[in-house]
Amino acid sequence: MKKTTKKTGDLGEEIACRYLQEKGYTIIVRNYRTDHGELDIIAENKEYIIFVEVKTRNFSKSKRYGRPADAVNWKKREHLLYSIFTYLHAFPSDKKQRIDIIEIYKKEDIDGHFKEVKINHIENAFGANRS
Repeated sequence: MKKTTKKTGDLGEEIACRYLQEKGYTIIVRNYRTDHGELDIIAENKEYIIFVEVKTRNFSKSKRYGRPADAVNWKKREHLLYSIFTYLHAFPSDKKQRIDIIEIYKKEDIDGHFKEVKINHIENAFGANRS
């Protein structure tokens, strides 16, 4: 059974949410849609509101196509920033803001179920925090 990209992305986001919760983050919302795109996960901890982009890829494809984070090109970053500004306009926060990327590397069994997962959390992925 072949999984669609959407199903793979949804499963990756679910894994990322569980990972963040285990680290003590609170999930505010998933799949926040704006005219400029979608924010996969919006979470918070004591200090930050964190906008998380999740990228999921098979172990085997990462050798051919590069790291999942490589898919967050300048155009995707632009859409993320517009979506973040839209969210913060609607829901202001006094917390610092941060953009993270969570890479999910997966292997599947013969039935298409995830059998092995590696998570790489890139905090402050673009190098700028807003206070």
